Amino acid sequence: MSDTPETKIRLDKWLWHARFFKTRGLSAKLVSGGHVRVNRVKVSKPSHAVGSGDVLTFPQARDIRVIRIVAVSDRRGPAPEARALYEDLDPLQARPKEILPQSPQFEGKGRPTKRDRRKLDLNRPDKLE
Repeated sequence: MSDTPETKIRLDKWLWHARFFKTRGLSAKLVSGGHVRVNRVKVSKPSHAVGSGDVLTFPQARDIRVIRIVAVSDRRGPAPEARALYEDLDPLQARPKEILPQSPQFEGKGRPTKRDRRKLDLNRPDKLE
């Protein structure tokens, strides 16, 4: 791990080294799609040079990640080594969990009958009639 301030690395390579994406190709595809910001500026070239102190904003799964680069690595190492490369500015634990709608329970009878479904539809508050 080299942490000198003048050390720079390709953006797609750093995202792969830090284990945000499984392959370098996936990280390059995200960057070239224009979905990554470096210090609030949209970047569309995977070869954009980044270094210590840069702030990255990018989508990962259903979340928006905001991280600060702390160090640059020469290789894609194990997960603990990868976590040392960045500081999470918006931790996922601080975000509220999405509340998913509950699926109806049918006492283990399987699919509801047409009659049961009509009863369920009558009890829904969003039903417009």
